[in-house]
Amino acid sequence: MKIFNWAHKLLKSWDFSDTMADYINLAVNIAVLVVVAYIIDYLFKKVLIILMAIVAERTKSTFDDFLVANKTAKYVAHLFTLSFVYKTVPIILKEFVYWEGLFTKGVKFYIIILSLWIIRSIFNSLKDYLKDQPKFRDKPIDSYIQVIMITLWVYGIVYFILILFNLRLEQLLATFGAISALIILIFRDTILGFVASIQVTVNDMVRIGDWITMEKYGADGDVIEINLATVKVQNFDNTITTIPTYFLISDSFKNWRGMLDSDGRRLKRSILLKSSSIRFLNEEEIDNLKKIQLIAPYLDHRQTDIDNFNRSHNIDKSVLINGRNLTNFGVFRKYIDRYIANHPGINKDMLFMCRQLQPTQNGMPLEIYAFVNDKRLVEYEHIMADIFDHILASVRYFDMEINETGAIKIEY
Repeated sequence: MKIFNWAHKLLKSWDFSDTMADYINLAVNIAVLVVVAYIIDYLFKKVLIILMAIVAERTKSTFDDFLVANKTAKYVAHLFTLSFVYKTVPIILKEFVYWEGLFTKGVKFYIIILSLWIIRSIFNSLKDYLKDQPKFRDKPIDSYIQVIMITLWVYGIVYFILILFNLRLEQLLATFGAISALIILIFRDTILGFVASIQVTVNDMVRIGDWITMEKYGADGDVIEINLATVKVQNFDNTITTIPTYFLISDSFKNWRGMLDSDGRRLKRSILLKSSSIRFLNEEEIDNLKKIQLIAPYLDHRQTDIDNFNRSHNIDKSVLINGRNLTNFGVFRKYIDRYIANHPGINKDMLFMCRQLQPTQNGMPLEIYAFVNDKRLVEYEHIMADIFDHILASVRYFDMEINETGAIKIEY
């Protein structure tokens, strides 16, 4: 305090009126306080920044490197300076009650804001550190940090109001209760986003890196960012779709994570055959089809069962429709079953089949339902194309025809 006493003695040696002297004294005190605070802040900032840089360089962890990058040391240095100012103001302004109260409140406000900045820089450093770790890269760290920071800012605003109006906490809560309906109306979207972000995070509905599809908003791609208000999706054409977080719990969307985490990617595709090409097979045609190795054992076994049944029931086979018979469509379906079962790209531990669907005006749908081992898009498409190239080329061996006018439906 010697510097303040020296300034006071200097002013007393000058001839001023009492009022003018008081104001000059106040201005000098404030000016000296600002200069001293600046010097203290400069010294602490230099020391802390250099010290933290040395520590970050000598440690193996990258967390302290992120602390340096987010300027945490600078904010902490400011806090030391504010603590000095807060302790000094009541002493140098003890004769100026009004200005002492005003400066004290201002310093308290700044301390609250600076404390929140320090916490934010620490959390930002933690966020950057966790995102650098492989096991946390798909977690919505941004949402966690934002929820915590919003909570802390709410506390900060409450203390602002308490300090500004000299209120007690009970009085402030009573006031908020009276205007809660208005607050909800004004901040409806913010509150919905806040609640939705918590639900999305807690229920693990979406992670960073998930492939999601939301047709209503034109989103079909990978999630690249999740925060309190929005979810950003990078579509496969490299465009970015921004979806309000609240819509993830109010609307329907498809998350492909289950498929990517499973042992196979579903292949569900149908072809349309002309209904007029479906017919019974005679013995000569069956003998020709036995040359196809995949279904030769099936035809031998199946034809034996059919012949035994027809003989035991005295079936007149002069008319082909009588009794039990093989059809080219049924044999073709069985061939595809065997072909899929022997294809190396199909996961045999998961469901696979060839099935007949409901007939349509465009023809008879024959659907292949299976799961491909390789879930990568390019490889998956190659395997599916390889299977259907073979199937489409095989149709003529069973004396059947593809209905080219009908649509082919594909589902992944």
